[in-house]
Amino acid sequence: MHLFYTPDIDPALPQYFLSEEESKHAVRVLRLNIGDEVSLIDGKGGLYKAEIKDAHPKRTIIQINSATHEFHKRDHYLHIAIAPTKNLDRVEWFLEKATEIGIDEISLIICQRSERKEAKVERLNKIITSAIKQSIKAYHPVLNAPVAFNHFLKQPFDGQRFIAHCDEGEKVSLAASLKKQGRYLILIGPEGDFAPGEVDAALQNGYKAITLGESRLRTETAALEACFEVNFLNR
Repeated sequence: MHLFYTPDIDPALPQYFLSEEESKHAVRVLRLNIGDEVSLIDGKGGLYKAEIKDAHPKRTIIQINSATHEFHKRDHYLHIAIAPTKNLDRVEWFLEKATEIGIDEISLIICQRSERKEAKVERLNKIITSAIKQSIKAYHPVLNAPVAFNHFLKQPFDGQRFIAHCDEGEKVSLAASLKKQGRYLILIGPEGDFAPGEVDAALQNGYKAITLGESRLRTETAALEACFEVNFLNR
């Protein structure tokens, strides 16, 4: 299946023009031509079956033949807030794998012990886009720009909220506290973990402390473990 990301597609129109980047990929790389069948995803749940009408490397014309809405819509919502790692490749790896498994929203949080204070959201979004195409998902996860941890805590969220940290204290497992088919927000700290004051602030703001097992995990591994557990528990 040749799949293209078309976020600005209008399902009411019979034809669509691929972007220059997607047109070049279709014609120059995939060697597609007039009459070839392709699939389109809009990132909002729409999956479209289509056919190439004009194979132009800068402006390929597509005819839409059928549309499926809410394709593989999930019955839960997962938002993971993760501190960007010093080596951003690790966050990129997390975004790719989490998108393949299933995630709805990612926030980048800058914590007291964060070694990285910024991240190029545009580049990270391209990794997410590639991952939804590879895994045939019609929903594009939302990626939020970096924000200070204390500011993030003040943002409203209608659902269960959790914080995973390595300090001592009372913690529960996701399996013991997760309500199925719900909305979840999970905080994952930087390489040096959350500072004690940050954990206290999260608990005071309605977050529940959780454990992700006995092993001490890297930031990106912990985030992916949380993503996997939520999806597994909602099967």
